[in-house]
Amino acid sequence: MPLMKELLSPGSLITISGGVLTVIGAVAYLTGAANLSVPTLFYGFPIFLGGLALKTSELPPAKRVPPKAELAEARENGAPELAKLVADVTRWRYGQKAHLESSLQVLKLWDEDNPPQLLEIEETQTECGYGVRMRFEIAGVSLERWQEKKERLGRFFAKNLQAELISPTQGKLDLILNPQKKTTSSTNQDGLS
Repeated sequence: MPLMKELLSPGSLITISGGVLTVIGAVAYLTGAANLSVPTLFYGFPIFLGGLALKTSELPPAKRVPPKAELAEARENGAPELAKLVADVTRWRYGQKAHLESSLQVLKLWDEDNPPQLLEIEETQTECGYGVRMRFEIAGVSLERWQEKKERLGRFFAKNLQAELISPTQGKLDLILNPQKKTTSSTNQDGLS
């Protein structure tokens, strides 16, 4: 299945389409079919080169756990920013070194030479509501820097979230974002004017 997913990336599809058009144009040129060779070579070769350029800057989607169909109702009732976050990191990206590149830069959790890589994202449902767990390979950013930003991580992606950081193995970090537990007010203000 990963090979099929790799072949269906936009960069791969454009490269294959351009390659096919170029081959058809070259064969038509060699066999003397001028009506077919000129347009296919004229369009095919630049499309092929554009596809190769996309392939060199391609960033595959993060692994999604569980499948999209599960937790659909929770996603609708949760923070819309989290649903957008999941949609953003589970699609092909181009021209970036890592998913959430600009967010990690703003949070000062970025290393230009060895940036953190988002490996997978999991949608969760707790008693507090809809949340996400993101597993990062922390690479050039120390676990201590992540811990320093824990409070800010909780409110960076959406309002009223709390962040939890867990390091399941050496070099990996789980960032868990869940809604804050709602506290009930101890004073009744209904009769105040």
